[in-house]
Amino acid sequence: MSILRFFRRLASAWRDREVRPEVELFQEAAGRLGPGDVALDCGANVGKFTLPLARTGARVYAFEPNPAAFRKLVEATASFQNVTVLNAAVTAESGPVKLYLHRWNEKDPVHWSTGSSIVKAKRNVREDRYVEVEGIQLSRFIRELDTDRIQLLKMDIEGAEVAVLNQLLDEGLHQVIDLAFVEVHDRQIRELAEPTQKLRERLAELRASHFHLDWR
Repeated sequence: MSILRFFRRLASAWRDREVRPEVELFQEAAGRLGPGDVALDCGANVGKFTLPLARTGARVYAFEPNPAAFRKLVEATASFQNVTVLNAAVTAESGPVKLYLHRWNEKDPVHWSTGSSIVKAKRNVREDRYVEVEGIQLSRFIRELDTDRIQLLKMDIEGAEVAVLNQLLDEGLHQVIDLAFVEVHDRQIRELAEPTQKLRERLAELRASHFHLDWR
């Protein structure tokens, strides 16, 4: 077995390991959605979690900056009129940003698309391999939506989540979100260890227990 194939299997096993409580909670929350509800999938990749949201009939907005993954996302959601896909990174500031690609991106751009990040300090990306993508400020996007509630937010944006969530809290937008499932990356990015801990403390002070930071 080639070393690349070995690591592919290892990565797949890691992603598909036994369901954790927060994933079950996400599935339950998704199951309660229906037409008229709004869900945001930030870091949708190829649509693994976008599709269950789409099937509920809720209005779904799926953000994916990686070009290879976005093409697959478009194909996967083409039959759902209730899904809007955006080839963009979720950010704290609008405008073009560099999306750094996984160090093995050239071997399989779709498979390794999950590792791409706008944070160049992420240890599995290469600073000299990137594409320029649009950055959409999430707080502004939410304010401009024609709704006063977001029933579900799923976020897996490879290290950018701390800045984005702090901005939502600054603007009080956590109060319009019913449930949020967020993967934090303080284990992969040392610089995020302290900011992530402070974010957890801030959420606790705000009694925002509906924000779950242990999505995996």
